[in-house]
Amino acid sequence: MTEHADGIVVGVDGSEASVAALRWAAEQARALGTPVVAVHAWEPATAGFAPYAPASARPTVAEQRERAAEVLASAVRAAFGPRVGPDLRAVVVEGPPAQVLLRYARGALLLALGRRAHGRWELPAVGTVGRECLRSATVPVVTVPTPDRPATRITAIGATADVRTGAA
Repeated sequence: MTEHADGIVVGVDGSEASVAALRWAAEQARALGTPVVAVHAWEPATAGFAPYAPASARPTVAEQRERAAEVLASAVRAAFGPRVGPDLRAVVVEGPPAQVLLRYARGALLLALGRRAHGRWELPAVGTVGRECLRSATVPVVTVPTPDRPATRITAIGATADVRTGAA
């Protein structure tokens, strides 16, 4: 496969946010009649081990690649269950995540990434990969929030419970 995709590219890291982005992208792709390309990028974890650590303690590149494929498969199952349609292509790629996503998004309709709300003012949390994609993408980038809590109900300050709202 070439290192770019048509349709909607989704960055999948196994988080709930990336699963939400995958679901959102699938809905949009259905409406647009285009495929979804779920991309999980990974890098060898050799830097996490001390140079004197025994070689048997370090996972091999093949083991790491297999683990990356499991992360992607698990996210796809979480998003869609056991039935995955033919318009979804899952890709595991070794390399820096932002660079991989930007390469695959080249020529796509858009790039979808998950995000979590955080902080006092519920500001969107976009990590380093998301920021790099937002800064450097040549296609629109959509950040999809994680539906991790019910929507906050909006009420007027000082309003009582018997106040009704509606058009005047």
